[in-house]
Amino acid sequence: MSNPQAQQQDTHQVVVIGSGFGGLFGTKALRKAPVEVTMVAKTTHHLFQPLLYQVATGILSEGEIAPPTREVLSGQDNAQVLLGEVTDIDLEARTVTSHVLGRETVSHYDSLIVAAGAAQSYFGNDHFSEYAPGMKSIDDALELRGRIFGAFEMAELGANRGDDIDHLLTFVVVGAGPTGVEMAGQIAELAHRTLKRDFRAINTREARVILLDAAPQVLPPFGQKLGEKAKNELEKLGVEVILGAMVTDVDERGIEMKFKDGRVERIKTVTKIWAAGVQASSLGQTLAEQTGAPLDRAGRIGVNPDLTLPGHPEVFVVGDMIALDNLPGVAQVAIQGAKYAAKEIEGRLAGKAPQPPFKYFDKGSMAIISRFRAVAMVGKLRLTGIIAWLMWLAVHLVYLTGFKNQVSALMRWAITFISNDRSERTTTEQQIFARAALARLRRGATDLVSEPGAYDAARELMETTRRAELEAHALEEARLTDTGARGVPAEQR
Repeated sequence: MSNPQAQQQDTHQVVVIGSGFGGLFGTKALRKAPVEVTMVAKTTHHLFQPLLYQVATGILSEGEIAPPTREVLSGQDNAQVLLGEVTDIDLEARTVTSHVLGRETVSHYDSLIVAAGAAQSYFGNDHFSEYAPGMKSIDDALELRGRIFGAFEMAELGANRGDDIDHLLTFVVVGAGPTGVEMAGQIAELAHRTLKRDFRAINTREARVILLDAAPQVLPPFGQKLGEKAKNELEKLGVEVILGAMVTDVDERGIEMKFKDGRVERIKTVTKIWAAGVQASSLGQTLAEQTGAPLDRAGRIGVNPDLTLPGHPEVFVVGDMIALDNLPGVAQVAIQGAKYAAKEIEGRLAGKAPQPPFKYFDKGSMAIISRFRAVAMVGKLRLTGIIAWLMWLAVHLVYLTGFKNQVSALMRWAITFISNDRSERTTTEQQIFARAALARLRRGATDLVSEPGAYDAARELMETTRRAELEAHALEEARLTDTGARGVPAEQR
């Protein structure tokens, strides 16, 4: 009889770090290869990050943009998924170490694809995150949903008491890239259209939505013409666009910005959204220390033209983590890079010659401003208005993982864009404050569970104590019955 464990050891082992676009598409590209693939990711879902802002503003549910990774890969027999945040990569031992709630897992590899992505960057001011969540995870989006809709609720309460509510009805989005533009546009539509009949003491159409950036234009990667068009469309929606303003401080009740001429202004606002800047995964630093590969200011690591690390042809790095030929941090770079790495691994096992250096094919860039308004850049073509908006819809549907999610998203978009209604408006205090509460724990969620081994010891002690209590209680019940003492006053016993 064959030994499955021995067979697995003989099979080429590929470890993929991350379940984003790079991790998922890299794993799927290896479905027919003679390898065993282990995906290690800190979440149990694949996140379609470009649509996070729609979760935050009540258009889509989190499940529609974040299907379970196990479900997506359930038909791929040579792939398994492990939950855990990768904390170390040992290039000499060829191991990946991950942790989840104090449990450690070590995975061995013959080939490695690192697709750990990037996090929000606060440019050295990480304390800003307490008051201005980013837009990089489902947790971020749900927290922002709670903050946005919660601000309107608190404003209604304040207006009934006669309080000043301007700071509650002021929303500031930091960063005029695609995410910031899309977020500002949707909050404006939410305030001016969706919620306009829902409240009695406040007029939501009087809410201020501010988009600010230190850059001199909106959407710099789209060029000056499309950037100016996007700015004009935002202003038509009622968004105040402030450019050339660098954020210098953020606190619970406001945000401070400084202009080039030294002028400092403060905006009183409770709801701030941070959509400016990204920082590559800290695993880039781990790899750089072992290989001598350079890191840029955003923490991205320099890789060879074939996406491998210097001196380690078995290790591929893809997506937002790489510094190569000024590639943009977009999904297509991760997808194409992951497919390239998978093809190279499969080719090596088949004895084929190496591929030419990785070459990125730019399929264009798009940003939606509001319903029927978008900008698109495809090659030399520049599009605006409803044509760009329809292109945006089509492209995002194609890349949204899973047929049921595509159908569901299409139906939600139809409801939202035709009727202005948004079905995902449920919020809780837990959504708003859970992140801050976990951050106050020394080890986060790990402090809320038992250490491995400690649970068994505590349970054994608890069972022993509980058994003694139950036995004593049973004896007392029997005594009361046998002696006829039940229901008899103490002085008559």
